[in-house]
Amino acid sequence: MAANVGGIDKILRIVAGAGLIGATAAGMLPVWGYIGIVPLATGLMGWCPAYTLLGMNTCPMKK
Repeated sequence: MAANVGGIDKILRIVAGAGLIGATAAGMLPVWGYIGIVPLATGLMGWCPAYTLLGMNTCPMKK
């Protein structure tokens, strides 16, 4: 599993995932808000299976 999620993409995924989970835990969203685990996990791991299937990569090129 090579990293395919880059800097800003990682930050956005972590913030969005944590926001969804936090809002659900606070009772502001129904149970479906726990789907935030997916972007949170992919942001923390730096690898997204959907990007692999689509051939995408937001990581900067290594020199």
